[in-house]
Amino acid sequence: MDINVIITAAALGAASIAGSLLGLVVRRIPHKCNDIFLGYCAGMMLAASIVCLISPAVAMAGTSSWWQAIIGVAAGVALIGLLDIIVPHLHHLTGIDTEAHKGNASVNRILLFVAAIAIHKLPEGMASGVVFEGGNIADAYAVAASIALQNIPEGLVVVTPLLMIGISAWRAAAAALAVALIEVAGVIIGNALGSISGALMPMLLGLAGGAMLYVISDEMIPETHSHGYEKPATYALVAGVVTMLMIEHLFS
Repeated sequence: MDINVIITAAALGAASIAGSLLGLVVRRIPHKCNDIFLGYCAGMMLAASIVCLISPAVAMAGTSSWWQAIIGVAAGVALIGLLDIIVPHLHHLTGIDTEAHKGNASVNRILLFVAAIAIHKLPEGMASGVVFEGGNIADAYAVAASIALQNIPEGLVVVTPLLMIGISAWRAAAAALAVALIEVAGVIIGNALGSISGALMPMLLGLAGGAMLYVISDEMIPETHSHGYEKPATYALVAGVVTMLMIEHLFS
């Protein structure tokens, strides 16, 4: 396996664990700070999904096969949309979110929680792993950087609600570790899929980009706009987009 893939997998897992450890120490952070940082990360991921994933997918497919990239994006959105219906959200489990999801009663709360976060972690990890097979290391590291930054506040989200509903610190830490390992597995799976056939790369890159776009639009942006701090979160999102464009330019 490429050393770059190993470094990326380790870095994404470490960032997620770092956020969770911070959550165990801090226990609670102001909504304003969380919304601003999540908005910034959403902006970085938004730019990365388009510039580093979808745009290269279209260019790689060429004028005669551009539809492969479009099918990939649609498949990524459909996949995460389906998971979103099947798996309940952590916010719903803790009573914070009134959005209805099915399946809450039949599975242990902790397992449901890990599965819900996996909606984000698995495709995010796959997005990082797939890009390395596209031949552009700059794009790959740019995508990884945006996801690693987002993993820190998301690590907080892994731990804090569990502590709020009475889960012990040790069990919360175990759940956080499981979530981090899911993303590491996603990097490896994404890289393996990308190495199977170069002909699949436009579709796989598009799928990863579509999955990221869904997560940003359905999860991250609504979360940053639900506590009365829409303006600073929006400014942070714009700053994140600009930062990601600068990072991509510097790496290239």
